[in-house]
Amino acid sequence: MCIPWGHHRCIIDKCSDNIDKALFYVHKTIEHNWSRNILLNMLDTNLYERQGKAITNYVQSLPAPQGELAQEITRDPYNFDFLSITEKYNEKELKDALQDNIVNFLMELGNGFAFMGREYRLTIGDTENFLDLLFYNTKLHCHVVVDVKVEKFKPEHIGQLGTYVSAVNHILKGPDDNPTIGLLICKEKDNVLAQYSLEASNEPIGISEYELSKLYPADFKGTLPSIDDIEHQLK
Repeated sequence: MCIPWGHHRCIIDKCSDNIDKALFYVHKTIEHNWSRNILLNMLDTNLYERQGKAITNYVQSLPAPQGELAQEITRDPYNFDFLSITEKYNEKELKDALQDNIVNFLMELGNGFAFMGREYRLTIGDTENFLDLLFYNTKLHCHVVVDVKVEKFKPEHIGQLGTYVSAVNHILKGPDDNPTIGLLICKEKDNVLAQYSLEASNEPIGISEYELSKLYPADFKGTLPSIDDIEHQLK
């Protein structure tokens, strides 16, 4: 299958010095039928350098070939440049922004992700729990529990996410579904600490960072002209 010349031109311009990188984008374009704009976005956000780079224990904790496929769908870091939030944002504001931009978020997660809900209610024993973000991946045929942290990675994050992964396996997983996986996306991480923490977990979990460059001052709305000011200038 061929791709349009315009797509070829984009890939040549961006990847002329790296044949493996160029072939990566050609194959992805064919596999996912990317438009030229989507291809440009993937080139600009350096997907080739980020694809499959999360620190995980998927290969060790999942049966083949699901472990390898799960690793392949990860990215590190995840690019959240499509969000527009203030500099002093908290965890709720970040999750609100991701939900408000769910189409872009799904595109950044990668092909095959279906959004099932935010603060997804799950009763474990006598306790109500709420999962940050719950997805189903149609390529892996499994649920994916995504936890977003606006702080640096801590080993205790693994314990909570692992509990949720186990609970989804018991409560939501169907007989034809593969084992549930977890994905922790945090502001930053120590790679060695993350790897050691995963070695102590029996649940399949991945750890990535996110990048967020479009930040506005907390009081940026107060600096914008009002409707009255604009109308006055027009007059």
